[in-house]
Amino acid sequence: MAALAPGSTIGILGGGQLGRMLALAAARLGLKSHIFCPEGDNPGSHVCDCITLAEYDDAAALDRFAAGIQVATYEFENVPVACVERIAKKIALRPGIDALRISQDRLSEKTFLSGLGIATAPFAPVDDADALNQAAARTGLPAILKTRRFGYDGRGQALLRTQADIAGAWQKIGALPAVLEGFVAFECEISVIAARGADGAIACYDPPENQHTEGILSISRVPARISGTTADAAREMTRRILTALDYAGVIGVEFFVLKDGALMVNEFAPRVHNSGHWTLDACATSQFEQHIRAICGWPLGDPARHSDAEMRNLIGADAGQWSALAADPGLCLHLYGKDAPRPGRKMGHVTRLFSRSANSDAAS
Repeated sequence: MAALAPGSTIGILGGGQLGRMLALAAARLGLKSHIFCPEGDNPGSHVCDCITLAEYDDAAALDRFAAGIQVATYEFENVPVACVERIAKKIALRPGIDALRISQDRLSEKTFLSGLGIATAPFAPVDDADALNQAAARTGLPAILKTRRFGYDGRGQALLRTQADIAGAWQKIGALPAVLEGFVAFECEISVIAARGADGAIACYDPPENQHTEGILSISRVPARISGTTADAAREMTRRILTALDYAGVIGVEFFVLKDGALMVNEFAPRVHNSGHWTLDACATSQFEQHIRAICGWPLGDPARHSDAEMRNLIGADAGQWSALAADPGLCLHLYGKDAPRPGRKMGHVTRLFSRSANSDAAS
């Protein structure tokens, strides 16, 4: 593909904080952004050049949107497939439909990964309450029952510790098609944020170590406390996923690190990722700029970090500390412009940078 020149317009499906940061990155490169999203609290709308407020099944609005852009992308993985299929018939869509379709269904995702020879937690499909007992026999207990679709930040999940937990688990997740995942005794969780360009070039950021609270990412630290061999293995698995999907754009791949250093993929997100927000302040090319470069046919930027970093999400009422956070000279503060804080809602994040040391270079 020919690289899109400055002044071109990128269409972004979704108006959340990721869309906001993509639009800001596009503007830095002299590119315009047009956001498509339903009415509501859409922080991306504050910083884009144009916005279409419509439902994702509004065919006429989608056609008008596609007519005014040169490439389309999405900022979250639950955009309806029918929506992106319509867009893709009219304009380039990056990443492609396959990545979106596979990532929207946990069973499809794990089957895809297994087909690449990439280890995952043991899993079994659960289509009704009766199938749950059979699935538990396959995966063993403890296990986690997860809805196949539309689950994020710990939503749509039920933990099964013993046989006694099975009875109510199906109703707890809303009696929806699900997958049961065997529990993995891991040492830590890491992720790889990587980009693949339209020419097939791949650039990987250093893996952060991630800490979750109640199913929501709370802290990402770079470098992760893993060996160089483990980091290289995680990057290589990510490259295989990108290549198999013929991907263009940024992807986030989450891993469990086992005691012996072996890796299991938990899931992947076909978009910029929360655990990569530290790149805004610790890298010359952030994950958001990298995504814009990749989908527009530009050369990928350098993913090397110039600093160690710790990123912390501001969740719910945390954002109310903005004045004190802004007064801390060691923090980089990012607020998303959302209306009202709610428990579990990501309102912003802060990143603290540290000088790179010899130890941190070895770890990464």
